[in-house]
Amino acid sequence: MDNDCVNSHRACITLVLSVGLLLTSSPALAVEQPPYEATVARLDRETRQLMTGRSWHRGCPVALRDLRLVRLTYWGFDREAHRGRLVVHRRWADEIVIVFRRIYRARFPIRRVRLVDRYGADDQSSMRHDNTSAFNCRYVAGTTTWSQHAYGRAIDINPVENPYVDGSYVSPPNGEMYADRSPERGSMIFKGDVVWRAFRGIGWEWGGTWSSVQDYQHFSANGK
Repeated sequence: MDNDCVNSHRACITLVLSVGLLLTSSPALAVEQPPYEATVARLDRETRQLMTGRSWHRGCPVALRDLRLVRLTYWGFDREAHRGRLVVHRRWADEIVIVFRRIYRARFPIRRVRLVDRYGADDQSSMRHDNTSAFNCRYVAGTTTWSQHAYGRAIDINPVENPYVDGSYVSPPNGEMYADRSPERGSMIFKGDVVWRAFRGIGWEWGGTWSSVQDYQHFSANGK
């Protein structure tokens, strides 16, 4: 043991603690976030086969040739980087890459990003699993009007933490505890936050500000 430490044991302990705090608190020494990566591509054969008869079928308001597969990096609830996939209309593919780059760099946590076809294109199942998804050729619930998801110009983010709320009705049901928007938690979306600003930046609107119901997970090109 160093003679100085023998002579001044308390001072050495203080020094060690100070160095330890410096190491753990310095941003420069923190684990770096992996770089954001994203690609946009036409639907490959495997994806077309997966989607056909599930999220896409004849009669849908958009053709498969007009859709694009976006592969991107997202920040998980486990504070790790993950790769996910979204299908969106080709008109919006590049903008969605920009949106999710902003969200990722802010380390906004997303549970998972999988094609809704992994849940049989069942929107309720996808929401229950807290899946962030985009294209799904379906009607607005309870109507015969095409959802904006059927055009590939809508995205639902963290549906459990950001549920659809109509009075006492909450969807998905396991999102009921988040119908009350306080206290704020990191996976929830609020007007003015990084997710809201990212979508606002490309002109998309948020369902959380609808007057009759609130769809906190929902962003779309026309606000519907």
